Amino acid sequence: MGKTADLTAVQKAITDTLKREGKTQKEISERIGCSQSAVSRHLSGKSVGRKKCGKKRCTTRRGDRTLRKIVEKGRFQTLGELRKQCTESGAETSRATVHRRVLLNQKQRQKRLTWATEKQHWTVAQWSKVLFSDESKFCMFFGNQDARVWRKTGEKEMPKCLKSSVKYPQSVMVGGAMSAAGVAPLCFIKGRVNAASYQEILEHFMLPSAEKLYGDGDFIFQHDLAPAHSAKTTGKWFTDHGIAVLNWPANSPDLNPIENLWDIVKRKLRDAGPNTLDELKAAIEESWASITPQQCHAALKQSFLQKDSRPSIECITEHNYLKVDFFVLKTRFFYWSGEIC
Repeated sequence: MGKTADLTAVQKAITDTLKREGKTQKEISERIGCSQSAVSRHLSGKSVGRKKCGKKRCTTRRGDRTLRKIVEKGRFQTLGELRKQCTESGAETSRATVHRRVLLNQKQRQKRLTWATEKQHWTVAQWSKVLFSDESKFCMFFGNQDARVWRKTGEKEMPKCLKSSVKYPQSVMVGGAMSAAGVAPLCFIKGRVNAASYQEILEHFMLPSAEKLYGDGDFIFQHDLAPAHSAKTTGKWFTDHGIAVLNWPANSPDLNPIENLWDIVKRKLRDAGPNTLDELKAAIEESWASITPQQCHAALKQSFLQKDSRPSIECITEHNYLKVDFFVLKTRFFYWSGEIC
């Protein structure tokens, strides 16, 4: 059996506090959302110095960021050219690793193409039956990462020309859902989400939301392919409840219209400027509740139903490949292209 993950610094602190309060290991594991064995290892000191399981990463996070920047400068470079530039920048790696790290792999692009082919002629009525879901992280401090400053030569280090930032701001993870009829109540997620906790969220938040938005009518539920979502027990939960699930291509958050609603909320939070986590949660709930059914329908319509933005297939015979373009409302005039050579 594979090794279970170690606790985070926050989980360790909470575990120590609950242990002093006399809580059992089972109660602590349920409280912080992890396995009982992980709690036991921490309390017994066996997690210190434990070797990590699984294959060692071929690249560092910094190397991945470097690779993404190289790809963005030239979208049509070959794997060999990308690998050469990575090596020159100090990120030594193989062609296979570059292929895995760059955008979508061949199998994922094929699935996106298939998905677009199947959905390109869906009607308003069909998309209106879909209950879209997603999770999003909201931080206490937002700040404009691309802020510009008016300054003269030699004023680069002046305090007035500098802007403070927070390296690890307080944040909350929020789960939400939307349909053409409106938004569902939010769920504030604590700790890691596994299959069991995700099914509890479905039971206590998704089902009441679906009843509110659709009544006794049929609907299709959408979620991405996160491990908790694609687990066998989660699939069995949907089967037992008689709920249809929309097939979804991997690594495709740009296809989900709820991303546009998250963007609306985050824009409003920049003006609200919450100072505590409670204020942040309250501002998120207020901004989310202010989203109207008309806005939801507009987001859905612009994502899938407009003539220039619905999933479309174009056959380019002179290059002998198929090309699929998806309109991404979140970044407005940006198109993602997946090429099947």
